[in-house]
Amino acid sequence: MSSKGPGLFSDIGKLSRDILTKDYNSDQRFTISSSTNSGIDLNSTLLKSRGLSSGDVAAQINNKNNTLLFKVDTESSVLTTFTLTDFVPSAKAVASIRLPDYKSGKIEIQYLHDHAGFTTSVDLNCNPAIDFSATIGTPGIAFGAETSYSTSVGKFTKYNAGLCLKMPSSHASVILADKGDSMKVSYLRDLEKLNGGAVVGEISRKFSTNENTLTVGCSYVVDPRTTVKTKLNNHGNLGALLRHELTHRSFLTISGAFETKALENSPKFGFSLLLKP
Repeated sequence: MSSKGPGLFSDIGKLSRDILTKDYNSDQRFTISSSTNSGIDLNSTLLKSRGLSSGDVAAQINNKNNTLLFKVDTESSVLTTFTLTDFVPSAKAVASIRLPDYKSGKIEIQYLHDHAGFTTSVDLNCNPAIDFSATIGTPGIAFGAETSYSTSVGKFTKYNAGLCLKMPSSHASVILADKGDSMKVSYLRDLEKLNGGAVVGEISRKFSTNENTLTVGCSYVVDPRTTVKTKLNNHGNLGALLRHELTHRSFLTISGAFETKALENSPKFGFSLLLKP
């Protein structure tokens, strides 16, 4: 499924979010992934978070535009996800359920057009929550909104709106969230001096508490296999990340976080190792 249109609501501000949040963590994760000639992908993950260990094993079956995913974790739950792409032009359907919780089922439909993008999802239970989002515009400028309606309480529990502007070497976005109580403005600029990296500035404000947060970050491509990211906000939270491609499709990611205004706190470090033999 592809489109040259405005994309989905979740794409608004995504490039800035990826630089400021993606892959930053304080956990230890080890993943081994492999693929077969018959279209089956196998993944095994071990995770240690806050002193607790967990893991899962997943198998994904690929057949043309369809995928079927089975994932079993150490909590004895089984996640099944079926994805059907282009069953009609530019449309995608995703159905999922996590057993033994039979009320966790959900179905989602995505549709991309040259001038619009839509998503809707419904929980498969007696009192479902219904989520809907829409985006209209062009690849250069787009406006979108999303909402969630709870049939159990009979009212809307979420409504957000966003606007994005994309230029050849920069991206700007504004998102109004939390039922209008918060606003986030971000600006990203690609820089040739960073070898294909970028700098990002983000201002978020919560109107009910008059709290403002300014975050700046950047990504720097050291070489074709190594990328470095860093971020700092006005509350003194500093983060740094290094991502290195060990071999083809195998990555080591190391990240750390430190509160510069609380020197008595020790830094938090995490790593992620993905191996694809």
